[in-house]
Amino acid sequence: MATIKIQQTKSRIGAPKDQKRTLDALGLTKMNHIVEKEDTPVLRGMIRKVHHLVTVVE
Repeated sequence: MATIKIQQTKSRIGAPKDQKRTLDALGLTKMNHIVEKEDTPVLRGMIRKVHHLVTVVE
């Protein structure tokens, strides 16, 4: 399957607990950290939940 790169562009400080947990589940721990994951509908939903904190790098 295709992969997708996700970069955390904004700080998690001040974000609700559920959004912080979503960032943890994505594997994003620091600002400007990039992870590569398999592109699935579940992953897309997680990105949609924290879309204001992350950027999809194509």
